[in-house]
Amino acid sequence: MAKETDIAIKVENVSKLFRIPHEKHTTLKASALNIFSKRSYTEFSALKDVSFEVKKGEFFGIIGRNGCGKSTLLKIIAGIYLPTSGKVKFDGRISPFLDLGVGFNPELTARENIFLGGAILGLTRKGIESNFDKIVEFSELEEFLDKKFKNFSSGMQVRLAFALAIYAHAEILLMDEVLAVGDSNFQNKCLQEFNNYKAEGKTVVLVTHDIAVVQRYCDRALLLRNGRISRIGKSEDICNEYILQNMSDEEMRLNQQEDTSIDQKNIHRQVRISGVKILDEDSSEKHVFKTGKPMNIAVQIENESEQKIDLGGCIVTNDGHYLAGFSTKGESMSVGRGTNHFIYRIDALPFLSGNYYINIALFDYGTFAIIDLLEKAREFKIFSNIEDKDGLFLLKANWEKDEATQPELQVDRVDVHQSDESTN
Repeated sequence: MAKETDIAIKVENVSKLFRIPHEKHTTLKASALNIFSKRSYTEFSALKDVSFEVKKGEFFGIIGRNGCGKSTLLKIIAGIYLPTSGKVKFDGRISPFLDLGVGFNPELTARENIFLGGAILGLTRKGIESNFDKIVEFSELEEFLDKKFKNFSSGMQVRLAFALAIYAHAEILLMDEVLAVGDSNFQNKCLQEFNNYKAEGKTVVLVTHDIAVVQRYCDRALLLRNGRISRIGKSEDICNEYILQNMSDEEMRLNQQEDTSIDQKNIHRQVRISGVKILDEDSSEKHVFKTGKPMNIAVQIENESEQKIDLGGCIVTNDGHYLAGFSTKGESMSVGRGTNHFIYRIDALPFLSGNYYINIALFDYGTFAIIDLLEKAREFKIFSNIEDKDGLFLLKANWEKDEATQPELQVDRVDVHQSDESTN
């Protein structure tokens, strides 16, 4: 355990219970009319006996699924919420960056809100004035200083709030989903500030769904689940545990969905698809996979005739985009009377994170006319490793320096800025 003087934040046995009224009175008249009526409540336990420490100069991540208590915990640390039980101690001045608009008045201008928000963060007017130009420059809102805050987009609001939070020069910075809003350029500026904070030895507590950011910047992380601490440890270990929990939850959800593998309208066809399952490499039914892992598609066909057929299918994205197809066309395939089973084996799934569907079809041998079709016969989900890139596919490729003598490469380059000007 770290020495007391090395601790920036100490959370001890914190629990938070919310009482949610079944009837909400929004007007003075309604409250007066029901002043003597007994109100009923539903109790919701957002946090349950949470304890941990954050060291000075540490980047500490808090991750978990929606509703697990992450934001509630951060607001308790910031002093916005009082815990139902337990206590929080901290050593140093805190600069919170939480919900959009917290600490700002929507009827005031950006200029006025800089002074208002700075005062809330404990800055003197002189301190705000000395950093005013830096705050404005970082937020990129020079042209909108005298516009009312309520007319700002969510991206503009987060830029102003983040700029004010980092120039408060507090020893402890609390951040809740700072990268969830804003364009890529602003997100890159935020990440650069993270590097600066690490170099300055400041303490940062970061709540986010972006596990890549947690793995890259955080020294340690905490995984919350249903208001309780599931695990605390090295950021990479915690992120991997979070992925495994998500995969398990998604597998359970997909297993509980109604079985749609049999089309009742086609039950009397002489040749028909009677079942589809997704299996892992051990032939166990599964719906959630990791990128690069094997997947098998098992298809059951009922044949009451001697008709020769081809079997095929495709994989589509959640919004219907065609990704890859497969069929037995040109291959020797025997479908006898009765029940037939076939398996399509995929050695390594090339798809990145997302929801996908499998369509399965039977075709007349030779003409390739559709005999039976099951659209969205099965759903499956893929979780990618943290280091995987954006897009749909994982390319098995790498860069290398070409040392051989090559002819000079030529390329026709179009100046984007000139092109834009020519169209105006």
